[in-house]
Amino acid sequence: MRQNLIFSIAAAAALLLAGSPSWAEEEMNPAAMAKALPQASVSLENATRVSERKGKPLSAKYEIENGALQLSVYTMKGDRFSELILNHTSGAVAKDEWITEADDLKAAQAQAAAMAKAKLTLDVAIANAVKGNAGYRAVSVTPALEGGRPVATVVLMKGEDVKKVTEKLD
Repeated sequence: MRQNLIFSIAAAAALLLAGSPSWAEEEMNPAAMAKALPQASVSLENATRVSERKGKPLSAKYEIENGALQLSVYTMKGDRFSELILNHTSGAVAKDEWITEADDLKAAQAQAAAMAKAKLTLDVAIANAVKGNAGYRAVSVTPALEGGRPVATVVLMKGEDVKKVTEKLD
C-alpha cells in the first residue's frame, strides 16, 4: 500500500515537472484539421506577412480551438511577445494578446533566438516547402536552432495526409 502511494506521488510529480506541451509541440488531429481547413482562405504564408504589422513573425499555425478552426501567429516587437489570432477568411487581426504563460513564453523565446539568426523569412520557408510538395498546404511553421543553425519545420497537409518538412533559414 505504502509503495503504491509513493509510486503514485512520484508519477504525479513527474507529470507536473514535465508540464504541458509547448505551443509548438501540441499534437494535431489530422481528421479534424482536414475537415476544417477548407474553410480557410488565408494561406499560412499570407498570415505571416499580415502579422508583420504587429511585429516580427516567429511561428504560425492553424489549430482546432474549442471545436473551431483558428489561425495563430506568434510575433515579437521589441522584447515583448504576442499571440495574434487572425480571421482565417480575411486575414484581419481578431485578437492580439501578450504572451505571459511560462511554456508559451519559453517557446516564443526559442523561436526568437532561431529567427535572430535567420536570413530567410517564414513566408519564404513556407513557400519553399509548399513548392516542393505539390498538392499540400502548410498548416504550421516553427523555427528552431539545429546545431546552431536556424531551420523551420513546416507541417503540410493534403487531405488527412500529414508531412513534416525542414527548411533552412540561413
